[in-house]
Amino acid sequence: MLIGELAKRTGTSERLLRYYERTGLLRPERLSNGYRSYADSDVTAVGRVRALLAAGLPTRVIRQVLPCTVGTAVVRPCPGILDALRHQQRALDQRAADLEMARQALQETIAEAEARQSLAGVESGVRAASPPRGEAAGTTAR
Repeated sequence: MLIGELAKRTGTSERLLRYYERTGLLRPERLSNGYRSYADSDVTAVGRVRALLAAGLPTRVIRQVLPCTVGTAVVRPCPGILDALRHQQRALDQRAADLEMARQALQETIAEAEARQSLAGVESGVRAASPPRGEAAGTTAR
C-alpha cells in the first residue's frame, strides 16, 4: 500500500509516517518509481509506535523496543530492553518530580498574590472609610 493508504488506515499524517521512516521506526520498500510501499504489518507497527509514544518513550528507545513488541505495545523480553525501559522510567520520574516542584512554587506564588490582593482590598477600604487628613467628617474643603 502507498503512504496515503497507510495514513488513512492508521489515522496518522503522511508527514509523521515519513518521520517514522527517517528515524528507523518504519522501513517501507521502495518501488521502481521511488514511491514507498508499506506492508499490512506496517499498520500494526504504526499502532505500536503511537502507543509507545503515548507511554512517554522517545523514538530512540522505541527503535530498540519495537522489534520486541507483540500486539499494540506488549513487550517480550529482548536483550537490553529492560535497561532502556528502566532508564526511561527514571527520566519520567525525574520529570514528574521537577513538575511537582514547579507546581508547588506556582501554588505558593498564587497564594501569596491572593493574600496581598486581599490585604490591599482591606487597606483601601479602611482608607476610603476615614476622612482625608485635615478635614473634619462631614465638611468639605473650600
